[in-house]
Amino acid sequence: MDRNLAMEVVRVTEMAAIASARLMGRGSKNESDQAAVDAMRRAFDALHVNGTVVIGEGERDEAPMLYIGEEVGRRHAEDPGVDIALDPLEGTNLCAYGRPGGISVVAMADKGKLLNAPDTYMEKIAVGERARGAIDLRRTPTENLRAIAERMKVYVADLTVIILERERHVDLIKEVRSAGARIRLIEDGDVAGAIATCFENTGVDVLMGTGGAPEGVIAAAAVRSVGGDMQGRLVPRNADEVARASNVPADLIRQAAAKGAQVILPSELFQGPYFCVSQEEHWFGHAYEWREHPCVTQLAPVAKDLGVAIPVSIFERDGPQYYNSL
Repeated sequence: MDRNLAMEVVRVTEMAAIASARLMGRGSKNESDQAAVDAMRRAFDALHVNGTVVIGEGERDEAPMLYIGEEVGRRHAEDPGVDIALDPLEGTNLCAYGRPGGISVVAMADKGKLLNAPDTYMEKIAVGERARGAIDLRRTPTENLRAIAERMKVYVADLTVIILERERHVDLIKEVRSAGARIRLIEDGDVAGAIATCFENTGVDVLMGTGGAPEGVIAAAAVRSVGGDMQGRLVPRNADEVARASNVPADLIRQAAAKGAQVILPSELFQGPYFCVSQEEHWFGHAYEWREHPCVTQLAPVAKDLGVAIPVSIFERDGPQYYNSL
């Protein structure tokens, strides 16, 4: 990114941060967030870009400004076209109750280079530059911690893992403690947690856990920009979120069809991890009868409209039987 443009983007985040800080500790997260949104939207008007929000405050009917698809910037002919992921106030509760860790964030990339992540959960792991290349979400947390420690030339007991304090992380926290690593639990703000892994003076080495997918994209952009490493995979919680996840490959399928492709195979796990190393009861809730599977109902009309074949991997339920089907 051009240095001057980068500094302009810094000012955009500064305006949002200053506006929300004036309401710090007043107990209203919505007021703090709205102040940040209003300030950031005004600041974007002066930015020398032809920008499109791909991750923002929600869908157009859910947010009056900085919504997904909104065009921002001066939008002059000479301005570069960019996709934008943003969160005017990441950690609304933190700001509302006067706690540390709230931040204002903007990520920019060339058109088509930022994942338009659906509003669902994402499993994440992030590390700084010293452990780059050592992480793999296909491994267990214990295996990842050992690989990270080996890459950093330290003991697992020397590592500190930052994790959102949520009920869904009870098993993860138990395993990390059993592996011997230390833990820093945070109330909110896993974007800041991911960034913290990239700076030694934070005392944080690893981010683990499940959080919002849009925030995962922003965190990944930040971690990559400072030389760290991050992996994420979607973890939809219900049929509606599986359907939203299907919108991601649908856009790519349309692009491939426009270039002449006739058989288009989406990534096997785009809908989230559905088969596992060990049999666990909760995974069975992700299985559907094939005709009713959200991926099938979402992508079948796309295939018909484009006149292409789309083989889709699904977790299928057929009576008492379960299959990984195509």
